[in-house]
Amino acid sequence: MAHEREGTRERTASGATAASRAPRTRLDQPRPPRRRLLPEWDPEAFGRLSERIARFLGTGRFIVWMTIVIIMWVLWNVFAPGELKFDEYPFIFLTLMLSLQASYAAPLILLAQNRQDDRDRVNLEQDRKQNERSIADTEYLTREIASLRIGLGEVATRDWMRSELQDLMKELEERGNGHREGGVFPADRSRGRDVDDR
Repeated sequence: MAHEREGTRERTASGATAASRAPRTRLDQPRPPRRRLLPEWDPEAFGRLSERIARFLGTGRFIVWMTIVIIMWVLWNVFAPGELKFDEYPFIFLTLMLSLQASYAAPLILLAQNRQDDRDRVNLEQDRKQNERSIADTEYLTREIASLRIGLGEVATRDWMRSELQDLMKELEERGNGHREGGVFPADRSRGRDVDDR
């Protein structure tokens, strides 16, 4: 009985330590996402938004609208009744608004430029690969043309065939002229003479 009690003590002790241990993470399952203090956003969507803003900031329309707003701001704060003015002569609030706009515009423009640089880098890499393929194709075609030229040196050309045929025609004409004079079979004529002589 004492033996059984010791066994149960060991079991309960091991069970207690097993319960107090942290659960093991399984390698075949993804970890649960951690909670972050900062909000998460899609960097691609943020980049597209920054490019749209940067494109708008670089247009003449933005400059015209900003000029109109500044002129209206200054005119209102100069000529409006005193209780309706919200930014007196040194126009400190206008300066603050313009510096705030500039402080946001500069990073957005830099972000848009970085995205454009990434696109340019990808385009340059693709152009470089295309150029390498074109150079390899050109070298292959150059080798093929060189081998064709070498092969054509051994092939009969039209001019060569024409000159050979003309040479054969001349040779046949010369033989034909010789046959007319001496007969087709000159040996028979000599036999004929021998027969006549008898």
